[in-house]
Amino acid sequence: MLGWGYPPNITGGLDVHVGELFTGLRDDLGVEATLVLPAEFAPEDEPGLEPVETGDGDVAARVERLSDRFAELAPDHDVIHTHDWFGYAPGRQAARASDATWVSSFHSLASDRNINPPKREVETERRLANAADTNIAVSEIVRGDIKELYDADSRVVYNGFSTPKFSGKDVREDLDIEGEMLFFVGRHTDQKGISHLLYAMKKLRGRDVTLVVGGSGHQTDQLKRFTELVGIEDRVEFVGYVPEAELGDYYAASDAFVSPSYAEPFGITITEALEAGTQVVATPSGVAEVLPDGCLVEVETDSESIVDGLIEALDREEPPQYERREWLDVAKDTLAVYEDVA
Repeated sequence: MLGWGYPPNITGGLDVHVGELFTGLRDDLGVEATLVLPAEFAPEDEPGLEPVETGDGDVAARVERLSDRFAELAPDHDVIHTHDWFGYAPGRQAARASDATWVSSFHSLASDRNINPPKREVETERRLANAADTNIAVSEIVRGDIKELYDADSRVVYNGFSTPKFSGKDVREDLDIEGEMLFFVGRHTDQKGISHLLYAMKKLRGRDVTLVVGGSGHQTDQLKRFTELVGIEDRVEFVGYVPEAELGDYYAASDAFVSPSYAEPFGITITEALEAGTQVVATPSGVAEVLPDGCLVEVETDSESIVDGLIEALDREEPPQYERREWLDVAKDTLAVYEDVA
């Protein structure tokens, strides 16, 4: 398998998936598994990891340095498994060097991550989707997009639910919040729809509500300026990076978590909020496909829709009801794909 980051060193959605899948295959299902990834992101003393020094340069240049080792190992394995667009060159090289079956997982597409996706990433995804022996998508949303954009088929294996960590931090006291609290955490980019959430706060009247915005990105300063322009700076707290150890404290302190994204292929932050017992207001997401109707308050990326959703969530009295999807089930479902195609 080819990865990029690995918890706890890196805890992005793809990295959590790869880490949970790899350990599930290795420890619980008896699969002889090897994970190739950059040495700088590899934890020490983790069996089966194959760290590779990738040096300086952009992601594409560093991935190229992973390719040789990935191809060297491929002949000793039945399956080679890559994740997202950066797996194309290593996967192609490994497939040519071996008889292994190539499985490619798509966690999101370039069009999910960018309003104007880089042409290089789009073309790489197109080639990848049509070159691999089998594609896996993390939701029907992603599966449909792969079919529509790249005319390629895929199988759906949903992500598992992630439970955030709790430190006991009193978030409300630290931020001096006495009324209701809303929470958002994620990259500050166009695709996350944060400006619509901020404008919804402007329209949300008659309640003492504070929005806590976690994370950062190229839009952070712009979003702060926007709160000043619409006159809600006293109702919004930008807290920056939220340490992994405290993330659960923020979810649990909130009356509702808000995910206003234009595109959310699955939505691991949504599962984290649910695991903390918090109401969730969310635009269409892959995780909704495995949740009962009414578990989430579903909205569109539009301030009026978000306002209505916030009111509904804040007025709910019972915590969300759902059945947790375990990461071991992800490993089992993925192994079933391997067995079917290899």
